[in-house]
Amino acid sequence: MGKLIFYEDKNFQGRSYECTSDCADLHSHFSRCNSIQVESGNWMVYERPHFMGYQYFLHQGEYADYQRWMGFNDCIRSCRMIPQHQGSYKMLIYEHPDFGGQIMEFTDDCPSLYEQFHYNDIHSCNVQDGYWIFYEHPNYRGRQYLMRPGEYRRYSDWGAMSSIVGSIRRITF
Repeated sequence: MGKLIFYEDKNFQGRSYECTSDCADLHSHFSRCNSIQVESGNWMVYERPHFMGYQYFLHQGEYADYQRWMGFNDCIRSCRMIPQHQGSYKMLIYEHPDFGGQIMEFTDDCPSLYEQFHYNDIHSCNVQDGYWIFYEHPNYRGRQYLMRPGEYRRYSDWGAMSSIVGSIRRITF
């Protein structure tokens, strides 16, 4: 079970709202979000309702202002708890949409796809085990995309506007 608390103002001030499960629309609970306290669990928070827009991965800890979670503004409109995963991790990435072209298998983190494989265009993906995050840039920087178990036929299926992925990390507890 996870728990996080959203605060309208910086440094955990102002109106607050506690959340213990996925919420597709937080708009009715607060108008802005300037700080977050993650009491337990791993979470992905989203800039727009229904798990859309910029995504930010948060683990247990305190985020006194939105810049601490690399946010662009004070707008958080949905959140998703990331279940604990025990066991192995496995993901297949493809160079073309609909699982076409060259296939690469991942079972561990990769800080730089291009440095390691001279390749950083991912057009489709099959997450077979575990929860992962795609990062737009190497060394786990830039836009983040939660990759839950399942099939992603094209990069827009995971919310990206481009096929470029700079790094990949497993979500471990």
